[in-house]
Amino acid sequence: MHVDLLEVDLLQADLLEARLLEAGPSGAGFPVSNADADAIAGRAVAALVAEATLTPKPGLVDRRGPGAHADVELATLLASAEALRPTFAEIARASAGRWPSPELREDLARIGRDGERRMFAVTGGANTHRGAIWALGLLAAARVLEGAGGSVETVCATAGRIARHADRFAPPRATNGARACRAYGVSGARGEADAGFPHVRLAVATLRARRAAGAAEDHARLDALLSVMARLDDTCLLHRGGRRALRVARLGARAVLGTGGAATAEGQGALLALDRRLLALNASPGGVADMLAAALFLDGVPEHRSPAPLQAQREM
Repeated sequence: MHVDLLEVDLLQADLLEARLLEAGPSGAGFPVSNADADAIAGRAVAALVAEATLTPKPGLVDRRGPGAHADVELATLLASAEALRPTFAEIARASAGRWPSPELREDLARIGRDGERRMFAVTGGANTHRGAIWALGLLAAARVLEGAGGSVETVCATAGRIARHADRFAPPRATNGARACRAYGVSGARGEADAGFPHVRLAVATLRARRAAGAAEDHARLDALLSVMARLDDTCLLHRGGRRALRVARLGARAVLGTGGAATAEGQGALLALDRRLLALNASPGGVADMLAAALFLDGVPEHRSPAPLQAQREM
């Protein structure tokens, strides 16, 4: 993806955010024109690109190379992100004027599965963004449902209400994440969504706190990534390296943050040491990366705002 196209995505999304703020709380979502849907999709793609290009990320694909992945490089991630643009636009259009319901959940799941096929077509079968389709897809739908009354807190909560509905048409499949959940007794991506994305909210809060303290943008984003890594039961780590990899990632992330974060010389040293340990274990914190991408997607959403009256009535 060219930098100028990424800048256009962010500009369109910023204009959409401004329009929502000017509209004031509505509670019934907002009408989704093609331009609105494109702006939401652009924000999602820009978030995926920003996560992919952030460097250095321990164990993950970045500008230095493929990390612990033998089948994925940065160019693959960028092509995958761009291929998902129509998926996120379709999710935005499908969510207009609706509420969390089994029907909406199933519609979003169908669109998401179509998105996975697009992803696999451009990656040669590599799973680059399945978790991101799930997380950003739910959050994009919730962003539409919340409309002008949305905040990070309410958007994440609404995404959780959508996720908690069952998908009757979900095909049976044994994913690596599902196997890790069964083997290690963790809740995985589904549990994160059902709970209202607590680690996405943590990443947003860390990102904004670091910026407010004067951190450079890349350092703020790396610290947001590490704040999630220090806590998340990442099924990607568990699948590839078991509990040892999860423990190494958590302790290493806490060590970096304990030095003052990625902005310090000591923190950079600890960050690169963590990278070496994860590479030695062939372990990659892909779930953590998805949470950072989701946080960057919500970056333009206000931190706090009361739920809109009509939504509150609907949930009573």
